[in-house]
Amino acid sequence: MVRGIPHTEKLFIGRDFNDHIGATFRGYDNVHGGFGFGDRNRGGTSMLNFDRAFDLVIANSSFLEKREHLVTFQILMAETQIDYLLCMKSDRGLCTDCKVIRVRTSRPFIGSWSWTLRSRGRG
Repeated sequence: MVRGIPHTEKLFIGRDFNDHIGATFRGYDNVHGGFGFGDRNRGGTSMLNFDRAFDLVIANSSFLEKREHLVTFQILMAETQIDYLLCMKSDRGLCTDCKVIRVRTSRPFIGSWSWTLRSRGRG
């Protein structure tokens, strides 16, 4: 599906990927901004490889955020970051801030997205 999107279109994918990209970019500095949480797992490595293959970047790994904006899943004593916003590398400059804001409900955790996009004027 991603392959069929023209490079002239804007692409933003935000969701719970249930993967862990980890706190550091170790070998993925072209797609991981270096600001993550926890340890990378096999699913996180697969997602980073996907991002690299389709010229995407993980936008919310590019901003230094408070711990409560990095942790997107918490149950008992376990905390992790599994929600990510992906965008085309060429559009990285449009995303000037990105965080997941936790919402308290009867479920263990629900988050909602907040991101700021810088618009480009038409000339």
